[in-house]
Amino acid sequence: MAVSIDRVYQKVLALANKEQRGYITPQEFNLFADHAQMDIFEQYFYDLEQFERDVSSDIDSLIEQKIQIFSRNIGEVTHSYSLESDVHKIDYIWLKDDNSDRRTLVERVYPSEILSIKSSSLLNNLSLIPVYYVYNNDIYFHPAVANQNLLASSSDGSYSYQLVVVKKPAKPNWTYVISGENALYNPNGLDHHDFELHSSEENELVVKILALAGVAIKDLQLAQVAAGKEASTTQQQKQ
Repeated sequence: MAVSIDRVYQKVLALANKEQRGYITPQEFNLFADHAQMDIFEQYFYDLEQFERDVSSDIDSLIEQKIQIFSRNIGEVTHSYSLESDVHKIDYIWLKDDNSDRRTLVERVYPSEILSIKSSSLLNNLSLIPVYYVYNNDIYFHPAVANQNLLASSSDGSYSYQLVVVKKPAKPNWTYVISGENALYNPNGLDHHDFELHSSEENELVVKILALAGVAIKDLQLAQVAAGKEASTTQQQKQ
């Protein structure tokens, strides 16, 4: 379930205005909201890498659930497939045999390794060991057959590359209409967009946005309070 952008904004306003510390405009909030969401999203991958080193931790499963929200099955792709700008990373690529439903995980290599792979008679003969590399945001496969872009051994066209990616969250946007001097929430705005993060991230979003707002309105105390809450929340998650 997505996080309501209006609920987060109202919490941020309530906390920021609690002691008449300043008003955060919708434009400022939307800017802070995007920054906070991307900060939390990118932290998932760093945390996952750290927790995977600790075999006794089961927190990585929760992080994987949060990342799974952004997993997209692109389907069949071909040689020199161009990744969309909203793709954060390639999750995995399968080589699918439509005749037997057998799948083979395609290994990623660096572009610099391709020359040695192509010159290796051993790997050239083992055409069922596929690899791929990314160059200028385009995916290339080896081996690949011209036009068909399939394995050399699949003359019947029964093999296909299946791509799964992790996409970046879309920009959140609190849409509104002006009534007098007030900005009124308009959930029906064409460009309205809630946060796409896991519902458990609502408080974390509030804290991060408050920290950014504290700097913007030159209220160091507000920024410090928000930073303290964030550190406390992070420590609790790691326990």
